[in-house]
Amino acid sequence: MKERPLSGQDHQFLFKQIGIIHSCYKQKFGIPRQPGIVTAAEATLELLPPYNQENLVRGLDGFSHIWIHFIFHQTMDEGWRPTIRPPRLGGRQRMGVFATRSTHRPNPMGMSVVALKGIESGNGKLKLHLGAADLLNGTPVIDIKPYLPYADALQNAKGGFAPLPINMGDVHFSETALEQCLRYEKRTSRNLILLIEQVLEQDPRPAYLRGTTERRHGTALWDLNVVWEHTGDHFLVTALEPLNLNNTTNGSNKA
Repeated sequence: MKERPLSGQDHQFLFKQIGIIHSCYKQKFGIPRQPGIVTAAEATLELLPPYNQENLVRGLDGFSHIWIHFIFHQTMDEGWRPTIRPPRLGGRQRMGVFATRSTHRPNPMGMSVVALKGIESGNGKLKLHLGAADLLNGTPVIDIKPYLPYADALQNAKGGFAPLPINMGDVHFSETALEQCLRYEKRTSRNLILLIEQVLEQDPRPAYLRGTTERRHGTALWDLNVVWEHTGDHFLVTALEPLNLNNTTNGSNKA
């Protein structure tokens, strides 16, 4: 008698994109390694046809947070890796890919739990307004689920090698940078200063640059390149420039 293959063995699956992310993060460098860390980060999830119908989100406004399942679209062509050097371990130790939230996975899918700030519908568009997001601008979304506090927040759960993040240093602004920030905030009503502070406090530099000082870095936020350096005991924002992604520094963004 011929054996039947195990259910699901060697199957391929096709997922449909249901939406796209519009966010303040224009590149990977600077994105917090987990959601909820940078509360000033704003994003919008625009649902695409035919999923931009109000009945698909009926009842979702009763939840404070949602799970977003998405594709690591900027790293998927690089393939996957069996072991990863997590930034939380300073890039000095290797862990199995399934013990990390690295972008380099056999299936390049990520997940984030984010605050649902509101739902906007009109002119044929349906948008979810998000808070404290860690999602790159242009990220393809494949699913949305409500966050259930009684099931998704487990007491006494262990965090392994990734404990609660800590503040890696205070953020200071040069006189020029502060003036530029204030003008930008007045013009756009965006809380740019808080966003910069929360992004840099986590030290977005890759592990091999953590020991350097007074090296110029650029982080793309909204339509700006935020120029900053680490002085040894704090981060110093020196200037804001019009965004040109060719002139900014890249880095990874997941633990």
